[in-house]
Amino acid sequence: MRQRMYARSIITATLQRPPSTLDIAAADFNGSNNRVTLGSIHSTVTAMCKEGRLSEALAMLQGLDTPVHPETYASLLESCILTNSLSEGKTLHAHIVISALEHHEFLGIKLVIMYCRCRSLQDARQVFDKIPHRRPILWNAIIRGYARSGLYSEALALYNQMQAEGVEPDTFTFAVALMACAGLQDLKQGMSIHDLVIRRKLESEIFVGNALVAMYAKCGSIEKACDVFAKMSERDVISWNSIIGGYAQHGQEEEALRFFHQMHLAGMKPDSVTVVSVLPACANLEALHIGKEVHGYVTKTGYVSDETVGNAILSMYAKCGSLEDAQQIFDGLSQADVVSWNAMITAYGQNGRCEEALLLFNQMVSGGLKPNVITWCAIIAAYAQNEHPDEALRFYSQMQLAGVNPDCVTIASVLRACAQLESLEHGKEIHDHARRKGFESETLVANALVAMYAKCGSMECSRQVFEKMQKRDVVSWSAMIAGYAQRGHGDEALKLFRQMCEVGIKPNSMTITSVLSACARLSALKLGKEIHHYVIKFWLESHVFVGSALIDMYSKCGSIEVARHLFDKMSERNIVSWNAMIVGYAMHGHGEDALSLFHQMQQADIDPDHITFIALLSACSHAGLIDEGWHYFISMSREYHITPKVGHYSCMVDLLGRAGCLDEAREFIDNMPFEPNADVWGALLGACRIHSNIELGKFVAERLFELQPENPGFYVVMSNIYAAAGRWDDVEKVRTLMKDRGLKRRPGCSWIEVKDKVHAFNVGDKSHPQSEEIYAMLDHLAGQMKKFGYVPDKNFVLHDVEDEEKEHILCYHSEKLAIAFGLISTSPSTPIRIIKNLRVCGDCHSATKLISMIVERQIVVRDANRFHHFKNGLCSCGDYW
Repeated sequence: MRQRMYARSIITATLQRPPSTLDIAAADFNGSNNRVTLGSIHSTVTAMCKEGRLSEALAMLQGLDTPVHPETYASLLESCILTNSLSEGKTLHAHIVISALEHHEFLGIKLVIMYCRCRSLQDARQVFDKIPHRRPILWNAIIRGYARSGLYSEALALYNQMQAEGVEPDTFTFAVALMACAGLQDLKQGMSIHDLVIRRKLESEIFVGNALVAMYAKCGSIEKACDVFAKMSERDVISWNSIIGGYAQHGQEEEALRFFHQMHLAGMKPDSVTVVSVLPACANLEALHIGKEVHGYVTKTGYVSDETVGNAILSMYAKCGSLEDAQQIFDGLSQADVVSWNAMITAYGQNGRCEEALLLFNQMVSGGLKPNVITWCAIIAAYAQNEHPDEALRFYSQMQLAGVNPDCVTIASVLRACAQLESLEHGKEIHDHARRKGFESETLVANALVAMYAKCGSMECSRQVFEKMQKRDVVSWSAMIAGYAQRGHGDEALKLFRQMCEVGIKPNSMTITSVLSACARLSALKLGKEIHHYVIKFWLESHVFVGSALIDMYSKCGSIEVARHLFDKMSERNIVSWNAMIVGYAMHGHGEDALSLFHQMQQADIDPDHITFIALLSACSHAGLIDEGWHYFISMSREYHITPKVGHYSCMVDLLGRAGCLDEAREFIDNMPFEPNADVWGALLGACRIHSNIELGKFVAERLFELQPENPGFYVVMSNIYAAAGRWDDVEKVRTLMKDRGLKRRPGCSWIEVKDKVHAFNVGDKSHPQSEEIYAMLDHLAGQMKKFGYVPDKNFVLHDVEDEEKEHILCYHSEKLAIAFGLISTSPSTPIRIIKNLRVCGDCHSATKLISMIVERQIVVRDANRFHHFKNGLCSCGDYW
């Protein structure tokens, strides 16, 4: 009796009757409960539920004193499940208790499902625990409830309890348990369940197969996901979505699009989930043509009305740089929500239009929408991505004042701003903030930390963060490799790339770009070619940044013709592609080709940037094109509204200085709108060395010793100027000054790659295992060169020693040792490629021209400034370097 009274009190407290409810009930049952049959009650209740009149049906039940059939309660519970009606469900539960049906198995299952659907897991568990005999369907209901609520550990605990109680899991149980493993990224437990699935011979079940694909993909084991997918005898749209989404989420967009294409060939129609996975892949690859095709499909199928799909289309156009299309989608939305505004703000930010992004931000606020963490992140990222790091940090401060807590993405954007400022102090502050917020272990933040520390020059801190990461993805490896490549540690970059491949992480376009950059720095052409084969194999050649990196690699490895061939083959070129090719021509001294390509770039309606003009001015400098150099320097601001930076002034000083216009170069520096830095004065000092101008060189050196007192290179150049003039007392003074300041001269070193190994040589080096053969070859070459009238130019020995000793030193310069080793280690038809860390000296330049003629081999030397192609006794620089 007490239980019945308690149940009725729940009904009274939770149920409010509409005024017409009792009238309807009375009309249906003529005001007499005695004449009501169980069948008529069930029919009426079912009809009411179908019409969405759940509250009225419950009110009618309250007016009845007779118990109703369990099927009636089941219909009502089903209605509660469909409408997520927790309050009505609890009222109904009380009715069931009053009717003594609490332990009815079927109603128990329905109650568990209802409470789980309404996220009332504690109530669900109480009902579940009271049911004495629990079949798989009941276990599935409770496990699914916990998994759908994100309580994956609890879901797996129930799965293990189910087995412990001797209840056999079915396909549905396995699918839900695998979903929990995916949520926890628990690959070990997932593989254990997979083993049980195989033993139960359920792997061919599409429901289980889909869950396995999704689990492996979300746990980062995309290869295993692909294996399961390949073995599936039957696939539905969920199967395809799982594999496509898996590749897209792990940064392998090319593979995602490849499977999307296979899905089309298989005759499977994509749904909205497919579209939402594919569009970001198109965006990240800047594959606008594919994105437009997907948009057309979405329009035809009606998915465009789906808010998530609409925002994905908007973001795709934005990331592909098609802002007009993005704006059109945005303007066509019936009511833009915060997600839509965020997408547009992000769009303008990603396309370098920070002012428009800020305008949208302000319009959003004035329109009554409150910016969320994603909005703030979008505006911060807009400035961070477009080289306005100070503004990014200012908005980060405003975000904190607004009481909005940053998320991982925001922290990553702020770290990017710190990296741009190369502010290690700010970066460490944000690192501490991330640590306090518990974000340090997040992969996104850790990746940003790796990149920030590398950009700030702290490779040790960068590597420490990398080593501490519990989970490294392709971005982690790429960031670390890029850090080493950008800081000039090409050997470490390549070593890490090999480790990455060994642990089974598949490189993406960013990795390939960084590795190619490392190959370019080391002039490792053979490895660069291997990476090129990889690019072709995995369809990365069409990626504009990979294509640009290949051009840069071949150019810096001495194969300028191959670089141009790849450039001409590119179906799509951006400013990076054009700049890479122009820089390549500049490095190789092909000034006219560089200028011609710039004119083609103008005809293609590609606007130059500051890097373009650095390349043009450098090309003019190496080719001695003074008038053209002045033309491009002036046109920067007049025609293209690009304010020259210090790098452009440095190039102009180098151009004038190389041509012997030292007074004009000095006057140019005096008229600079800002204080010249060490690069500018360094260019003039180099010109003083070339033209043996001691007095001006002394003046410039004094400026440099003030600006960078710890840079040994400037002391060495001044010492060389004195040595070339035979002023040995002054040479000794400079060397003493270096010694007093604890500075050491960087020794000349040359490298050559033979059979996958890089060999390094210093002057007079005898440490190589084949030294005897190398020196024998040099002696042979010396004898041959003398027949052609070669006499070592002792002016290039910058030591106060006897002539005989000078000649001995000249014979064994590092580049000559590397050339000799190349001759004894490679086939006669193979070009010899050398890198030198310093400017090639005049004697070695003359000797290498003769050697190329004697051995009938092409010799390519990349020194600190440019390339020299020696062939048939001539050099591509025309002796102007």
